[in-house]
Amino acid sequence: MRGNPGHQKLNKREPQPDSAIPTRPGWLLPEAKREWNRIVPQLSALGLLTVLDRGAVAGGCQWWAMYVDAVKDIALNGTTYTTDTGYQGPRPSVGLALKSWQQYLAFCARFGLTPADRSRLSVPEKRHDELDDVLAQAEAVVSEHESESE
Repeated sequence: MRGNPGHQKLNKREPQPDSAIPTRPGWLLPEAKREWNRIVPQLSALGLLTVLDRGAVAGGCQWWAMYVDAVKDIALNGTTYTTDTGYQGPRPSVGLALKSWQQYLAFCARFGLTPADRSRLSVPEKRHDELDDVLAQAEAVVSEHESESE
């Protein structure tokens, strides 16, 4: 909408794979499968998904699942632990939560999953399909025929 405000060289030969919903990998963690089911239909509706994106989306969903598991452990056990010698340190889940959250946010940025990231994306224009024209003409003929027979 704003053209090319950064005046960066545009790739006129950028590959344009067809939009499609990739298959969900069966090996995803249960929470990752829920995240896949939540975001994939929305990304597809925006024209942001192709079958080539399966790995990227699966990875993002896995990072989300790992984040959720780490946060559940923190809620159950706290952010620190104490050893037999009295040393108190951060639970491993704290580091895992931070790392998985950072990775999930990086995934979100690539697919426009936050308001700020969406403002930086441009969705592709829907391609004109000649079949849509044929179907529209057929519907008009059927509608006209039904009107005449009434």
